[in-house]
Amino acid sequence: MAVTAQMVKELREKTGAGMMDCKKALVETNGDIEAAMDFLREKGLSSASKKADRIAADGTTAILVQGNEAVIYEVNAETDFVAKNEGFQTLVKELGEHLLSVKPASVEEATASTMSNGLTVADHISNAIAKIGEKITLRRFEIRTKSDNDAFGPYLHMGGRIAVLVELENSADSDAARDIAMHVAALNPKYVSRDEVSAEEVDRERKVLTEQALNEGKPENIVAKMVEGRLGKFFEDVCLLDQSFVKNSDQKVRDFAASTGGTVKGFTRYEVGEGIEKRVDNFADEVMSQVNKGN
Repeated sequence: MAVTAQMVKELREKTGAGMMDCKKALVETNGDIEAAMDFLREKGLSSASKKADRIAADGTTAILVQGNEAVIYEVNAETDFVAKNEGFQTLVKELGEHLLSVKPASVEEATASTMSNGLTVADHISNAIAKIGEKITLRRFEIRTKSDNDAFGPYLHMGGRIAVLVELENSADSDAARDIAMHVAALNPKYVSRDEVSAEEVDRERKVLTEQALNEGKPENIVAKMVEGRLGKFFEDVCLLDQSFVKNSDQKVRDFAASTGGTVKGFTRYEVGEGIEKRVDNFADEVMSQVNKGN
């Protein structure tokens, strides 16, 4: 496959590696972006930047909790200016209330459902578009239901640039659940625990770490032991329960949750516009800054 300038640009943006290194990686992997990313990591040439995680469009995320039910959702608009518009904010509130009331299974089902005013969600949004003057979409949502013995932890950062909803099982400590949600906003774990990481992903990481160690010139007889140690760091990066708690770095999140008598059943984290359009604001770093200031 011919390597194009666009492919080099995409790989460079995802990895932070140099242009020539990106081109070489793509040539070596026959244009496979994912394989080229692994190639660069194996050679120690990738900064493993998370630019893809920081991509954002405009609009807002929101959370609505009503008793034992909660919905976390994202509504997109074209500009940040419109996201602050009173009419837009009213629409967001109305959509949250409707989602919890109807509990649709998908965005398609949600937009086809009828609201209390007799309009479908799609038509209600269309009316808002006509008034506000920008394209508006209900992008995604997740509804959670808990028992009386559990706690929700809703957390919004910057008025909705990031939203996190944590469900703490067998604990009614909503403050603790919210603290864990703030942690999730800051560190952006992918999973609750190691059990959720697929064998395929672990094997892929093990391969990359093995090549890294060999390329560092480490003796083969100690590489396997080194790789297992580095896998522990990988799990700390992606698994919530393995991470050091942002409010007490001497304590793991699993231990903090256990101190409340509960366990983390699950979480959902939305960042405005993830994967849609270009934006470079690192909201996760901003959350950490606030945590470090004690806010």
